[in-house]
Amino acid sequence: MRSTDVEKDDQIAATRGYQELGAAGRDAALSHLRDVARERGNVFAALMEAVKFASLGQVSGALYEVGGEYRRNM
Repeated sequence: MRSTDVEKDDQIAATRGYQELGAAGRDAALSHLRDVARERGNVFAALMEAVKFASLGQVSGALYEVGGEYRRNM
């Protein structure tokens, strides 16, 4: 089942709105997540706080900056 153009546009608008609302706390939450990850701490609480303000891509990018990319051995 494919999305209609209206559904796609609605989702894009919702994502942009979410990003605008979270802009105030995003930098602080992502910075805290990076700090916890660098210290090899339990990132669960920091991750739960970060997703209130940041998208999955932004959270993934922050973790990538700290630890690089996970690559499974083939």
